[in-house]
Parts: sequence; C-alpha cells; structure tokens
Amino acid sequence: MAIKKKDHGRGTALAASSPAAGVQIKGRLWLERDGETFLSWGRVVLLERIRELGSIAAAARSMEMAYSHAWSLVADMNRLAGEDLVARTFGGKNGGRAWLTPAGEAAVANFWDMAGKFQEWLTNQEG
Repeated sequence: MAIKKKDHGRGTALAASSPAAGVQIKGRLWLERDGETFLSWGRVVLLERIRELGSIAAAARSMEMAYSHAWSLVADMNRLAGEDLVARTFGGKNGGRAWLTPAGEAAVANFWDMAGKFQEWLTNQEG
C-alpha cells in the first residue's frame, strides 16, 4: 500500500464560490514577477513556518520538503522581491536561525489580504 503524502494544498483550490446547480468556481492565487512565481500559498506557508520555527530547515521538515528546495524557494523570493524577505544567521555553536524581515512580514500580510479579497470575489460569483 502506498503512503499518502501530507496535503499542503497543492492542486487544491485556495478559494471557491458557493455551489449553484452543482457547479462551483474554484481558483488558486499566486503572484509573478517577470514571469516567475514570486508568492503563492505554499511559499507563504513556508514563510510563516520560518517565522514560527525560526529555521529554514525546521520549516522545511514541517512541510515534508527537502531543505535544498526550501532554501531555493527562499532565495527566489528574496531575489524577486528585490530585498530579503527572510534573513538568517549561519550555524555555529548554537546553530543558525532565520526570521522574516519587515518586508517578509508585509509580503505575508499582503498575500493573505489578497487571498481574502479573492475568496470574497469568488463567493459572490454564481456557478
């Protein structure tokens, strides 16, 4: 029997309209910069986990994601933002740590604000 991976929302709708006559409009939201994904549901959850756990490695583990993939996503977000969303100190005696910068905090808040407006818009659509 195959082991089912934890569902982090990939492939699922972030927002949906009210069902009408059995039809429902669903949608996902992501922001792009110069054709590259900048922020999405999964990336924002990664940022929140970094805030919560204080570590990119711990955030990656909590999402069952390889550290290298998490670090790549963080590096891409920092590059596309034009400033660091995540700052970090390197390991050492007490290990490294990571945290969201004010720009990172603003990016998370702005994404969820847009997601709320997207949900509200979808809710008002008729299927």
